Amino acid sequence: MASKLRWGILGTGNIASQFARGVAASRRGSAAAVGSRQQKSAEEFAKNHAIPRAFASYESLIADPEIDAIYNSLPNAFHADWTIRALKAGKDVLCEKPLAMNAAEAEEMFAIARKSGRILVEAFMYRSHPQTLALFETVRSGAIGPLRLIRSSFCYRTRSITGNVRFQRELGGGALMDIGCYCINFARFFAAAEPTAIHAVANFHSTGVDELAAGTLVFPNNIVSSFTCGMSLHADNTAYLCGEDGFIEVPIPWKPSTNDAKFIVTRGNEPKMDKPKSIAPPPREIRNIEAPGDLYGIEADDFAAAIFDGKPARITREDSIGNMRVLDEMRRQIGLEF
Repeated sequence: MASKLRWGILGTGNIASQFARGVAASRRGSAAAVGSRQQKSAEEFAKNHAIPRAFASYESLIADPEIDAIYNSLPNAFHADWTIRALKAGKDVLCEKPLAMNAAEAEEMFAIARKSGRILVEAFMYRSHPQTLALFETVRSGAIGPLRLIRSSFCYRTRSITGNVRFQRELGGGALMDIGCYCINFARFFAAAEPTAIHAVANFHSTGVDELAAGTLVFPNNIVSSFTCGMSLHADNTAYLCGEDGFIEVPIPWKPSTNDAKFIVTRGNEPKMDKPKSIAPPPREIRNIEAPGDLYGIEADDFAAAIFDGKPARITREDSIGNMRVLDEMRRQIGLEF
C-alpha cells in the first residue's frame, strides 16, 4: 500500500466535492480517481479537484488497482450495493450516512467487510472534529452533573425539488434519512446507550417523503432526547446537553469550523422569570476549539489511521447498525417504508 491512502471517489455530487477538497488538505490521503456514470461529469470533477484519473463507470473505479479506499457518496439507495461491490474488490470503504436503507442492509455490508478483511466506516464527519471529542470529555468529566436531556435540531429550506434525491422515496429520501440521522447519532453517542423507547411524527411532502420530522428517544440511564429535522423550514440548528448542574450549548454541532468552533458551558441556571434583576446571570464559560484542518480532511485522516495504524474506527459497526435500527423504527411509525 502507498504511503498515503489513495482514494477513489464514487459520485460527483456536492458532498463528493466537499470530501475531495478535504482529502486534498488531509495529511494521509490523496484523491487518485473519481467515478461517474458519465465521462463528462467525471472529467469535470477531476479537473476541478486536480484528480489524475476519471472513470465513466463505477465498476471501472472500484476495479482500479491503484486505489486503496472508496468514498461512497452516492444516493442512499446505492450505498449497500456499491459498498459491497467495492469491499469484494478489495477496497476499504468510507460510506456516506446513512449507511444503508435499513439495518438489514447495514448488517449485510459489515458481514461482507468482515469476510473480505476490509474496513467499512459510516461517514459522520462531525464525529471526527475536535469539538465533538471535547464535548464528550466535558460531559464525562461531570462539568454539568449527570446528563439528563439531549435536544437538537437540523433543518434547512430548499426550493430545489425536481431531481433532488432527498425528495425521491425510491432513493431513500426524506428528512429523517438525510439529516435526522445526525440528531439520532448525536443522542446515542452522548447517551452512550441504545434507546428503550422511540417516538416519531412527521409531515409529508407531495413527493411521498417526510419533509419535517420530530422524534424523542428514551434511554435506560435516565436520559431523554428530543430533536427536529426538516427540509422545508429554518431552525437554529443547535444542540444542547442538559445536566443536573448546568448545560452545554453547541452553536454549530453538525459542521464545526476549523478556526472558531466553540461550545458554551453554563452552570446553575435558574428560570429567568424567577430571578430578581439584581442577581447576576450564571457563569458562562466559552470553550474555543481549534481543528487541525478541514473537517472532511480530518475524517479522511481518521479513516487512514484505522487502515495504517489499526486504530478503532471513529464510527463502529455497532454504532452504525444501532442508528439504522432507530431510523427503521421511526420510519415505520411515520409510515415511510422503502
